[in-house]
Amino acid sequence: MNQLPELPDRDLPPGRHRLLKEHLMTEIRQEPSETPVRRRFLRTALVVGAAAAVTALAVTLTVPSGDPAPPSASPEAAALLEDIALAAAHSDVPKDIRDDQFVYIKSKVGWSVYEEGKPPRLEPIHQREVWKSVDGTRKGLLRDADAGFDEQPLDADAPDDASSTNYRNLQSLPTDPDKMYDWLNSVSEGSSSKDEANFVLVGDLARESLMPPAQAAALYRAAARISGVFVIDDAVDAAGRHGVAVARLDDGERQELIFDKETKEFLGERAVAVEDMAGGFKKGEVTARTAILERAVVDKAGQRP
Repeated sequence: MNQLPELPDRDLPPGRHRLLKEHLMTEIRQEPSETPVRRRFLRTALVVGAAAAVTALAVTLTVPSGDPAPPSASPEAAALLEDIALAAAHSDVPKDIRDDQFVYIKSKVGWSVYEEGKPPRLEPIHQREVWKSVDGTRKGLLRDADAGFDEQPLDADAPDDASSTNYRNLQSLPTDPDKMYDWLNSVSEGSSSKDEANFVLVGDLARESLMPPAQAAALYRAAARISGVFVIDDAVDAAGRHGVAVARLDDGERQELIFDKETKEFLGERAVAVEDMAGGFKKGEVTARTAILERAVVDKAGQRP
C-alpha cells in the first residue's frame, strides 16, 4: 500500500493543511483516518506516490478603507448574484436547530483523480453523504464508498478555526456584504490569487454547509466584488440539471457555480478545461462536477431525513 506523502505543515496556514490532507486521502484511495470533510472545489494538482508534495500559496490582500469599491464582477454577474442573494435571503431553514444535531447533505460528485505514471481521469459520478455537527463540537460522518469511505468519522472542528463551516459559526458571520467580503479575504487561502481563493471559498460554503439566510445573502453580494466573475447562460451539474452559472477562469480551468434559472437555488459545480492542460485534460473536457441533492437537519450522525 502506498503511504501518504508528508504534508509540509510549516508552509500551510491553519485549515489548509487539513483540507489538502483530506483531498489527498480521497484521491489516493487508501485506508481512511479521521479527517474533516471540507475540500475546496478541485484546485488539485496532486500526484500519487512517495514523491508527491503539496505546496500552498499564501496570498494577502489589503482591503482599502472608506467607501466600498464597486462590484468587480461583470455587470451581468453582479445582477445575477443580486438575484441569487434575494432568493437566499428568503430561503427556508429549519427552526429551533439544536447544538447536538447534525446538518445532513446528500450529493453527487465526480472529481479529477491523479495517479503517478498515469494521465488524470475524471472519476464516475457517485453518491456522497456527509453529516456535520451543528456547533462543530461533535464528530461527523462521511459515506462515500466509491472514494473508500464507507463509514468515515470526521473530526470535530478546531475551536479557533475561523473558517469552520458548522452552522453556529456561519450564524456568527457578517450579514453586511462589505464585512462579509472582508471575512472572505481574511480566511480564504491556497489558490493562485486572492480572488480565486475567495471564489473557491464561496463555492465551499454553497456546497457542503447550511448557510443561514442573512449570511447567505451577504455571501453572494460579497461575491459580486470578486474580479473576473462572469455568467455562463447554460451549465450542467453532476445530476444532469441545467442552470445558470457564475464562473471564473483560473489555471486553465473555468470554475462554475450553478444555480436554478428560476428559483436561483444552488445546484452544484462544474470545472471545465479552457485549454489543453499540462496534466493531460484537453480543452473542453469536464474536470469535475458536483450536485447537491438534499440538505436537512437530523438528530444524529448517520441518520437520514
